[in-house]
Amino acid sequence: MKTLLHPTYFPSIAQFSIIATTETIWEASDNFQKQTLRNRTYIYGANGKLALNIPIKHSKDGTRQLYKDIRLENDFPWKKEHWKSIQSAYRTSPYFEYYEDEFAPLFHTIHNFLYDLNIETIELVCECLQLEIPTQQTEYYQSQPQEVTDYRVLSSAKNKLPWRFEPYTQVFGTKYGFIENLSILDLLFNEGPNAETYLRKRIQHHP
Repeated sequence: MKTLLHPTYFPSIAQFSIIATTETIWEASDNFQKQTLRNRTYIYGANGKLALNIPIKHSKDGTRQLYKDIRLENDFPWKKEHWKSIQSAYRTSPYFEYYEDEFAPLFHTIHNFLYDLNIETIELVCECLQLEIPTQQTEYYQSQPQEVTDYRVLSSAKNKLPWRFEPYTQVFGTKYGFIENLSILDLLFNEGPNAETYLRKRIQHHP
């Protein structure tokens, strides 16, 4: 089954379950939308759910821009702040040290386009989990695409999914309880190689 997804910043566990179990095609032809996971991800910090937001450059005349044309605002060290937040959240997790050297270079590299950065975060996680890296992209936009299952809604930061996520041990779980469907980083650093099994077998979802 082929599925259509937006490449997002260190995608949610729901998105990665689709990547792990289907043939994924990236939506590369639509307009950028604010307040989505395209430039945001959620991790489990010491005070609960924490958003990591990527600053972007907006068009000067207010016109809409294609997602693939969105440029990053690199005038302040947001990557350094994100990496510090991730280290603080997961340094005591079982597998953070195991994967740390794989991710650190990303936060010390300059990226100009949001789309390219998001694709690289996905490639990094796929390599860690030994998953096939999706490379197909759309060539034009379709509001109602044919012959694929449309999962682009998963890039929304607001929608509550009617899916069941089996709990796993989280660093601050004894303090705030299990928080479902965070960034794939949360699952990876807590479950390590078992994350791939979780993505394939421990999430119940329907098209």
